[in-house]
Amino acid sequence: MNLTISQSRSRSSRRTWTAVSIALLGVVCTPLIAQKSMDKPGGPLPSPAATASVSVASGTIDIHYNTPHLRGRHVGGPEIVPYGQVWRTGANPATTIITSVPLKFGDLLVPAGTHTIYSLPTADAWTLILNNETGQWGTEYKPEMDLGRVPMKVKAMTTPQEVMSLSFENTTANSTELHIRWETTDRYVAITKP
Repeated sequence: MNLTISQSRSRSSRRTWTAVSIALLGVVCTPLIAQKSMDKPGGPLPSPAATASVSVASGTIDIHYNTPHLRGRHVGGPEIVPYGQVWRTGANPATTIITSVPLKFGDLLVPAGTHTIYSLPTADAWTLILNNETGQWGTEYKPEMDLGRVPMKVKAMTTPQEVMSLSFENTTANSTELHIRWETTDRYVAITKP
């Protein structure tokens, strides 16, 4: 079967347009896919991993978290830490806390072991949440797995902080404070030997 020259050109043009269309679709969709993958397991992690550690009450506490940046956003805004919603207290995987001894976080007795930290921020007050589920992605929260909730205290910050941090401060032999700092927010809870 012989093809005419016009039929051959028509098929060649269709193949070229198909290839160009697929290439353009890939160029247009790649940034959207990349942006979405930043908040899912297996995607790139733009917020570097960090740790906070302390020796207290004849034991240790280690926190593993990722450090989100403000990047023009604001704490309490809908795009980063919405007020009134449980927050992963970090970025990417859930923030993990490992205690080698039982400790009291405020009035909450926390047994030795691995737990997950969440928080519930509002414009007026923050609550620290200790959860028994571990190994999950940070946006996966099951309230039925909560060990308990602790009200957090507040300290004024005069200089804004771009990168979120978790730190232990004012440590003595039997007590310390866990601080969450970001933007102009410094929320903390006392941790003591039971």
